[in-house]
Amino acid sequence: MARKGKFGTVDITVLGNELRLGDKAPDFKADKMDLTPYNFYDEEENKIKILSVVPSLDTDVCELQTKMFQKATDSFSDNVVVVTVSNDLPFAQLRFKANKKTDKIKFVSDYNQRDFSSKYGTLIEELKLLNRSVFVVDKDNTIKYVQYLEQNTDLPEYEEAIKIARDLDR
Repeated sequence: MARKGKFGTVDITVLGNELRLGDKAPDFKADKMDLTPYNFYDEEENKIKILSVVPSLDTDVCELQTKMFQKATDSFSDNVVVVTVSNDLPFAQLRFKANKKTDKIKFVSDYNQRDFSSKYGTLIEELKLLNRSVFVVDKDNTIKYVQYLEQNTDLPEYEEAIKIARDLDR
């Protein structure tokens, strides 16, 4: 199923079904920054997960979103992990991580397999980028917070996502 959105002034089509609160978060495969395989369920087993989904780390809004979640990691226990998902090449993610001091965030790329975007309903058809969104997933892989942004130049409600992740960690 497709839905309409915006990327600045450009009309876009986002492919896939939106996930809802209470849905089981789908397992997905992606690529790590060192080009090795990433498997969501295996890598983040028994963790509270924030999936921060961005179109491209090379934009100001995506950088700010990532920095806001990086700042929040200071108050998280080891039970909470932030995973930033984009269609950037792993090399670009590695460069971003090094230059922007986002050492407490994991970065995975959906550029190759597009498994994440097909299962989470985030692929922008016209641009082949990911639609900005945020998911908070509990230790049992149930979605406890979800936000898909219609306008990709807007920031998500990261404060709410952070609060829910903290509450799950109590």
